[in-house]
Amino acid sequence: MDIDEKYMREALREALAALEEGEIPIGAIVVFKGRIIGKGHNMTERLHDPTAHAEMIAITAATEAMGGKYLNDCTLYVTVEPCPMCAGGLNWAQIGRVVYGAIDPRRGYSMFTPSLLHPKTEVSAGVLAEECGALMTDFFKSKR
Repeated sequence: MDIDEKYMREALREALAALEEGEIPIGAIVVFKGRIIGKGHNMTERLHDPTAHAEMIAITAATEAMGGKYLNDCTLYVTVEPCPMCAGGLNWAQIGRVVYGAIDPRRGYSMFTPSLLHPKTEVSAGVLAEECGALMTDFFKSKR
């Protein structure tokens, strides 16, 4: 298993925690020098907060751990492509790299040109995409 898959599995654990709480199953972690310094999963229902996305919670935890607002030497792993709001937060944090699993063709940031991410942010897409996407598909099927 490569390093991106290893950390995406950690993000999937966070997504499963969201699922157990009845939240949309998206999970995120932030890694700095091989150590997880922030993690989160969707909490919009629990907190009654539409901004409580997995990425935003992970960013907040990571910046607290780093003692500053910039995450340029960090990588965010998230199970689903970030939305425009989260991409904006990642831009302001100047995250060094974003790795995501499933593409979100309806609400993903990549539908916007120019990119909403910081210009220096590297992106890798499709890591464990089938597993990440299946969690979302199964969740929404159960709601219909």
